[in-house]
Amino acid sequence: PSPGTLCRTKPTDLVFIIDSSRSVRPHEFEKIKVFVSRVIEALDVGPNATRVGVINYASAVRSEFSLQSHQSKAGLLQAVRRIQPLSTGTMTGLAIQFAISRAFSAAEGGRAGSPNFRKVAIVVTDGRPQDGVQDVSARARAAGIEIFALGVGRVDMGTLRQMASEPLDEHVDYVESYSAIEKLTDKFQEAFCVVSDLCATGDHDCEQVCVSTPGTYRCSCREGFSLNSDGRTCTACNGGLGSALDLVFLIDGSKSVRPENFELVKKFINQIVDSLEVSDKQAQVGLVQYSSSVRQEFPLGQFRTRKDIKAAVKKMSYMEKGTMTGQALKYLVDSSFSAINGARPGVPKVGIVFTDGRSQDYISDAAKKAKDSGFRMFAVGVGNAVEDELREIASEPVAEHYFYTADFRTISKIGKKLQMKICVEEDPCECKSIVKFQTKVEELINSLQQ
Repeated sequence: PSPGTLCRTKPTDLVFIIDSSRSVRPHEFEKIKVFVSRVIEALDVGPNATRVGVINYASAVRSEFSLQSHQSKAGLLQAVRRIQPLSTGTMTGLAIQFAISRAFSAAEGGRAGSPNFRKVAIVVTDGRPQDGVQDVSARARAAGIEIFALGVGRVDMGTLRQMASEPLDEHVDYVESYSAIEKLTDKFQEAFCVVSDLCATGDHDCEQVCVSTPGTYRCSCREGFSLNSDGRTCTACNGGLGSALDLVFLIDGSKSVRPENFELVKKFINQIVDSLEVSDKQAQVGLVQYSSSVRQEFPLGQFRTRKDIKAAVKKMSYMEKGTMTGQALKYLVDSSFSAINGARPGVPKVGIVFTDGRSQDYISDAAKKAKDSGFRMFAVGVGNAVEDELREIASEPVAEHYFYTADFRTISKIGKKLQMKICVEEDPCECKSIVKFQTKVEELINSLQQ
């Protein structure tokens, strides 16, 4: 971007500390002045915006002009043109000390530090200082001065690193000759550039709401709307949990679960079903039970209402054999989420795997395949379930996708947590209404306990 169009610079007290020791030839010194001028050209100069001062040093230190000397860009550029080299030794440490005690002082136009603006020193040198820079630079940085160190030619890199602020790779620059120093002007123009609020300037194509971030923006939507996949336009949410979701439960029916607990598991499933908006456009639910073998109770989309799904869950009979979790996961990946079994292309797929014991077969490959296929996998374990297995099944971040409780009676608490989690993040319609639903449930429970 051309300076001044997209660039609003953050108000800055900027002091250039330039080396004009005898090793810097007069024509080379002119190149430094061009560099300084170019950086100034890209700044918003003004008493309440950016102020610029220049310190010229060799064996002695000379303040060419202070932060308060010139309030306009034209005045600054004129003053830079008048600077003459000193052509003696290289007392870099002394120059930095001068910056701390004088150049950034209130008397010279420095402003009291505030989070709203920066204090920056740019040191340009080609020499090895005849004095120490490490301690004085540390003091400068401690005083809130951000130091950029620019080395030219035979400069000592160690010295540059002792001066510069962290992160060093952003604050240390090296060019082989003064004629190459102009290459750095873009970097500094950008370093001071807080790209203006693109939303405010109207350089965006958001249909409803534009959210500004430095240098870019993203679109969002008003309450009751959700952002379409183009990242730009919005669609009105329909009443409940707006989004489409293919959710399959994979339920452990092994004999260790025991009949009374199996009833609690059914309640747990129905608790989650209650929080979904079921229809062919919104949530579809499928159910698979496994023990030594795998049995599809009903595929995705067979039942079109919550009432029908809940009735089917209640009717499910209990298998009461072994625990082949690996085989069940493989079935989930290969069959449950296939189009033949009612899964819809492009709709988020969520699997909730429920188990109470160690699997009798190998789960790693199937667990990995489920996640690699882009399914969001939740693992719920009760009683003797093995935590490593749960973690292996769960999607990233694992801590948010696996749940464990010692007792079947507390699984309804997990159900509540899961209602929140299943909420597919991309869809604010769904999330908002789940949160509302959650609050309602919590209020009811609390009022019953009064």
